[in-house]
Amino acid sequence: MKEVYRNHEYIRVSHFRDLVEAAGIPTMLRNEHLVHGVVEIPIPEFYPNLCVLNDEDYEAAWTIIRDALEKEREAPGEDLQCGQCGEMNPGNFAECFACQQPLSS
Repeated sequence: MKEVYRNHEYIRVSHFRDLVEAAGIPTMLRNEHLVHGVVEIPIPEFYPNLCVLNDEDYEAAWTIIRDALEKEREAPGEDLQCGQCGEMNPGNFAECFACQQPLSS
């Protein structure tokens, strides 16, 4: 087991767990219950962290996380109108939030 990502925000760690597991890489969250207390513990060793169960999956998992972090930094671009339902979506969406149909730029 090898740690691949750590952050004080549980939701971010959980999001990356979902992305990595969607690629078929088994994971485990550690320290996930420490963030639910009344007082936040400001010590990085206690932050929620994502681990891959198989050390050989580390590089693939880190690539997924790194790509997601880079995508977050990209400008969203112009809004896109869904060809299916007509709803306007932010330019960085891959699918319509209203009908879940793929968006084309």
